[in-house]
Amino acid sequence: MARVELRRIRKTYPGVIALDDVGVTVEPGEFFTLLGPSGCGKTTLLRTIAGFNQQDSGEILFDGARMDTVPAHRRDIGMVYQDYAIFPHKSVADNVAFGLSMRRVQRQEIAERVARALDLVQLGGHAARMPHELSGGQQQRVALARAMVINPKILLMDEPLSNLDAKLRVELRDEIRDLQRSLGITTIYVTHDQEEALVISDRICVMQGGRVHQVAPPHEVYGRPATLFVASFVGTMNVFDGLRVGPGGEVTIGTATRMLPALAGRSQVTLALRPEDVVQSERGATAATAITLEGTVEKVTYAGREAFYRWGGAGSLRMLVHISRPDTGRLAAVGERLRVELPLARLQAFDPEDGRRIEISG
Repeated sequence: MARVELRRIRKTYPGVIALDDVGVTVEPGEFFTLLGPSGCGKTTLLRTIAGFNQQDSGEILFDGARMDTVPAHRRDIGMVYQDYAIFPHKSVADNVAFGLSMRRVQRQEIAERVARALDLVQLGGHAARMPHELSGGQQQRVALARAMVINPKILLMDEPLSNLDAKLRVELRDEIRDLQRSLGITTIYVTHDQEEALVISDRICVMQGGRVHQVAPPHEVYGRPATLFVASFVGTMNVFDGLRVGPGGEVTIGTATRMLPALAGRSQVTLALRPEDVVQSERGATAATAITLEGTVEKVTYAGREAFYRWGGAGSLRMLVHISRPDTGRLAAVGERLRVELPLARLQAFDPEDGRRIEISG
């Protein structure tokens, strides 16, 4: 296990700032995920930690020791790639043994450690097979065993599940997490898949445009996003932008106005609400703690354990309403009038200029 510190890492390419003063700390034994869209800088950051890229400025430390000038092969890391990167002409056992052979480990010890690593990834009976005889999931297990067999201080994983089908991704992500917990290896994991990040991580670092927007546990990233980008990127969010704020903090959404004192003094605000926080309301009911709106169901999407309404209100007001455990006989029909409530306690507010979170309750 190792503690990884990144201090003001900056990396540029012609016309592009890939990493813009990135500073984060990964604790020993932590499963730390770099999450963001394509081009946000997450893979560049991972490769810089590995030593494959050289940053323009900033410091990288493992357990307090500078790694900036240490070559990649001496940084004591294991690396798992998106495309497996296993040798097609070597057997499973020889692929896993490669790093140990390069370190001149004794043959008997190599055999023992390779056998243990293959057992850990459920490939104990596949040592003699060739890569072309394996499925994609099995090849990724080989890559994982090869990275772990050297007992690295740090395990780096670059979108290792993106080439697998959906069901296998879920199975293997759970195996990776269980294995990481049992071994206690500090792990830095790159993905663009929000659900994967939420399920697998101790903490998530959300990146965009080479910058860090938020570093927090999954429940905080989802429930208390630090910026509008995080709110919109992680999960689904109804966003109401361009809302004017009155002198006392009055905000109007559609045809309803509510007082939000924390917004007093501002001219505009962006409000947001998760689809699962929208409440269907009985006609005629009112709620002092919610914004109540009348509208029409424009689309119904049924997905088994859940359903969604695309709801439309006055003017251009649109939102998604989540229905858990839907009874198909009770789902609203397209064109049906539907009254909804937006609980004030669940509304989230963001500055329309810089996108930063504004606390409006509690």
